[in-house]
Amino acid sequence: MPSRAPAGSRRRSRSLLLFEHHSEPLLSTGAFLVRLAKSAGAGAVLMLLSLGVGMLGYHALEGEDWVDAFLEASMLMGGMGPVSTLHTTAGKLFAGSYALYCGLVLILVAGILLAPLAHRLLHKFHAKTPAD
Repeated sequence: MPSRAPAGSRRRSRSLLLFEHHSEPLLSTGAFLVRLAKSAGAGAVLMLLSLGVGMLGYHALEGEDWVDAFLEASMLMGGMGPVSTLHTTAGKLFAGSYALYCGLVLILVAGILLAPLAHRLLHKFHAKTPAD
């Protein structure tokens, strides 16, 4: 028969991946700020990786230097659109695909940043009070 991990260790390992359950107490302000910082860090890493992919694509497919590739990729990530005219078919296909990808990344990063705030708000409404 497989051995079961103690309940406390299971809770600790689960808490690394998920938010606390509504029956658990609300996180302290300090712990919440750490959680918020981790979410901001995860969003920043995703944005920087996506920016790097865009820069690499513009550099390799359109032959742009790194500064111009940064400009093109960051303008698409920011929702402003392309700056210069694209000359190759591969570059045009990449730019279209990258623009769609950037739209999804924007939504994903917004969710990553807002999840701790939304969870805390909902947890506060559903937290058990000492009288319960």
